Amino acid sequence: MPSLLSPSLLFTYAFTTALVLGLGLKVWLASRQIRSVARHRGAVPTDFEGHVTPAAHQRAADYTIAKTRFGMLELALSSAVLLGWTLLGGLDALNQTLLAWLGGGMLQQLALLACFALIGGVIDLPLQWWQTFVIEQRYGFNQMRPRLWVADLIKSTLVAAVIGLPLAALVLWIMQAAGSLWWLWAWGVLVAFNLAMMVVYPLWIAPLFNRFQPLEDEAIKTRVSELMRRCGFTAKGFFVMDGSRRSAHANAYFTGLGHAKRVVFFDTLLRQLSPDEVQAVLAHELGHFKHRHVLRRMLGVFVLSLAGLALLGWLATRGWFYTGLGVQPNLTLDASAPNNALALLLFMLAVPVFTVFITPLFAQLSRRDEFQADAYAARQASRSDLRSALLKLYQDNASTLTPDPVYARFYYSHPPASERLTHLAHVPS
Repeated sequence: MPSLLSPSLLFTYAFTTALVLGLGLKVWLASRQIRSVARHRGAVPTDFEGHVTPAAHQRAADYTIAKTRFGMLELALSSAVLLGWTLLGGLDALNQTLLAWLGGGMLQQLALLACFALIGGVIDLPLQWWQTFVIEQRYGFNQMRPRLWVADLIKSTLVAAVIGLPLAALVLWIMQAAGSLWWLWAWGVLVAFNLAMMVVYPLWIAPLFNRFQPLEDEAIKTRVSELMRRCGFTAKGFFVMDGSRRSAHANAYFTGLGHAKRVVFFDTLLRQLSPDEVQAVLAHELGHFKHRHVLRRMLGVFVLSLAGLALLGWLATRGWFYTGLGVQPNLTLDASAPNNALALLLFMLAVPVFTVFITPLFAQLSRRDEFQADAYAARQASRSDLRSALLKLYQDNASTLTPDPVYARFYYSHPPASERLTHLAHVPS
C-alpha cells in the first residue's frame, strides 16, 4: 500500500484540492453575478438613462443571467468529465485499449490524441447546440440553421485533423528524439506554427467558414483610410465579413501579420454604427497596436508556453505525475511504448486546474489595455463617436450594465460599461 506521503498521493491531493477550491470559487462568483444583475434588472442605471431603454436593459439582464446559469451547468459537466478522464481512470482505459489494439509507437499516440479530442467534442455537442439554438435563439442572436451548424462542425473537424495531426506527430517525434531538451525544440516549432497561422488563417482557413468582401461603403472607406494614414498604419485591405449568417453580435478586428494585416468588419457592425462611429471603433483597435498590446500579448504567450513546455519536460519523467492523475504510464521507459501523448494530455487537463487562481491578473492587464486603447481612440477620432458606438454595442449585444464588481474583476477582459465610459469622459483632449 502506498504511503500517505508518497509523491503520487500528494499530487492527487493537490489536484483534488485545487479542483474543489476552483469549482467553489467559480460557483460563488457566478452566484454573485446572477444576484447583482437580477437585483438591478428593474431600473436603467442613472448614467445610461436616455441612452438605453428599459426593455433593452431588462433583455440584457435576462440574457446575462441565462448565460451565467448555463455557464454553471457547463462548469459542472466539465468538472465531471475532468474527473472521469483522470482520477476515475478514463484516460488510462483509453490508452490501454489503444495499446492493446495498435501496440506502442507513433500511431497509437496519435490515435490517443485524436480519440481524446473526438470524445471530448461529442460530450460538448449537446451544450453547444443548446447554447446556439436555445439561449442565443431565445434572445434573437442566433442566425444559423441546423444545416449550417452541422457544416461548420464538419469543416472545423476536418481542418483540425489536417493541421493538428501533422503538428502533433512532429511534436511527439521531437519529444522522443530530441533528448532532455526536447521542450526547447518543440517550443520553436510551436512559435513558428503560430506565426505561420497568422498568415495562413485569414487567407485560406477563414474563407472556408465566411465570405469576405472588399468594403464598398465609400463614406466608411474614406474615414477609415484617412484614420489609418493619420495614425501611420497600413493594411492589405478593408473587408466585410458575413457575420450575420451566424449571429447578430457585432465586431471588428485586425488579422494577418505585419504589412499583410487586414481590417475586417462584421456586416452587423456596419449596419448598427454610423461611419464616424465605425472610425472610432477602428481607432480603438489601432490603439492596441500603437501601444504594442498585441505584440506584448503574443510575446507573453510565447514566454508562458516556453515555461509550460519546460515544466512538462520535467513532469513527463516523473512517475507520480501520471499515477497521481489516475494513469499507469510505461515506467520502464521502453522506447516502443512512450508516454509522450499521455504526458501532453495530462498536462493540458491539469494546468487549468492550478492556474484558475491567476485569472484576475490577466483580466486586470487586459482591462488596462482597453483603457489605453480607448484613450488613443478619443484623441485620434472622436470621444463622442466612440461613446455613442459603445452605447449602441452594449445595447445591441445585450451586455449587462450592472455586473457584480467582484465577478467583473475576476473575469472581465473589458472594463464594465460604467467604468469604461467614465474613464473615457476624463481622457485629456
